[in-house]
Amino acid sequence: MAALPPREFAAQVLPGCVVPTARQGLAQVWPLLLLCLGARLLHRLPLPQGGKHAGAAAGGLLALHHFFGAQALWVALLSGLCALTLLLSRARAQRGLCLALAALSYLLMGELHMVDTVTWHKMRGAQMVVAMKAVSLGFDLDRGAGGGPGGEPSPAQVLGYLCSPGSVIFGPWEPFGAYLRAVEGPPLSAAWARKGLRSLGLALLCLLVSTCLAPFLFSCLLPLYGARALRRSVFARWLRAYESALSFHFSNFFVAFLSEATATLAGSGASFHHDHLHWDLAVSRPLRVELPRSMADVVTNWNLPMSRWLHTYVFQTARRLGTFAAVLGTYAASALLHGLSFHLAAVLLSLGLITYVEHVLRKRLAAIFDACVLSKRCPPGCPHRHKDALWVRGLNGALGAVALFHLSYLGALFDMEADDAVEEQGYGMSYTIRKWSELNWASHWVTLGCWVLACLLR
Repeated sequence: MAALPPREFAAQVLPGCVVPTARQGLAQVWPLLLLCLGARLLHRLPLPQGGKHAGAAAGGLLALHHFFGAQALWVALLSGLCALTLLLSRARAQRGLCLALAALSYLLMGELHMVDTVTWHKMRGAQMVVAMKAVSLGFDLDRGAGGGPGGEPSPAQVLGYLCSPGSVIFGPWEPFGAYLRAVEGPPLSAAWARKGLRSLGLALLCLLVSTCLAPFLFSCLLPLYGARALRRSVFARWLRAYESALSFHFSNFFVAFLSEATATLAGSGASFHHDHLHWDLAVSRPLRVELPRSMADVVTNWNLPMSRWLHTYVFQTARRLGTFAAVLGTYAASALLHGLSFHLAAVLLSLGLITYVEHVLRKRLAAIFDACVLSKRCPPGCPHRHKDALWVRGLNGALGAVALFHLSYLGALFDMEADDAVEEQGYGMSYTIRKWSELNWASHWVTLGCWVLACLLR
């Protein structure tokens, strides 16, 4: 889109984008919201538990059909495969590993041989949620947790959990115990309704920012570039990279808040504090992503449930191989779950490398300066001598600016001006190399410099 003066932008683009985008978004999600509300009311009825689980599975299948049509069969087949694998592996001690291999084999076969790329990419999010649920259930059962009242979950419970309408489309991942608590039917309340409406409102706001504001942040709203010569400058390329990253971030926040809304409407996300029920499900924390302390902070707050899943079932399992191997293994597992996309794998593996180097460097700096400059905030009783001094804040701010620089670089791959056909099929190797070459591979060079500095400080 050509650059517009701010007044013309406000007069032409906003009315032509905000209303159609909001209308289209609501038109897509209102049937899912109704299915989640129906599941919530069903769980409140005095029905047998098996009927409630069957109703949840049926609602999830209807939601899948609404979004994917006949292609929803592939998600249903994955759910059935995971339930069958769990049933056949009851006598084994490694059910989590069996389910992980079954789900990963199905995802790889589906993407490589069974379904065309565009169709498979549309279902990738739903496939990932089902696979995560199945793997977590298997590992929990191996550890002696996660079963139903009788110890082992029934097939109806497993299918209801995997296909629950509150999470089967957009997520979030939730442990099996949280699903069982939702089926028990926490009481309807004004707090529950407020939480669902608030999350839905924030989801629509993030959708509008991603679609109507972020792509034009520096060309129209804050016109820092626009002339053809300036657009070719290094400065303009970095501004465009930040716009692309910001638009991608808010599209993720849209999905995160929408998943909060659907899960809450279906009855998930409640917790007890001091014997009081609180609807406090959080999937993402946008401020900690856009104003990060560190890349580790970004990774954790980007998707809280998925971060918890990766830490519990991948990182902790691989930690015996060493911290570096566990970190790379965690990001490799995330890349495989997201599908065989070169640019996603490049982003996630680069993110893992950046996060690890940042962790090592900040750990060395914290030891040398005896200050609270670690990747994650220190607890109140930490032994560091310098906790909140002005220079400590300045150092944390500078390292946070480096994290923002890395985010812009990584987000440049999610270009808003890329062809829709290319975006649907997934960006290839040549596209990834071209976009990062335009930014002179700056983030990777900075990461190398940080690693050398960390080694010198040893």
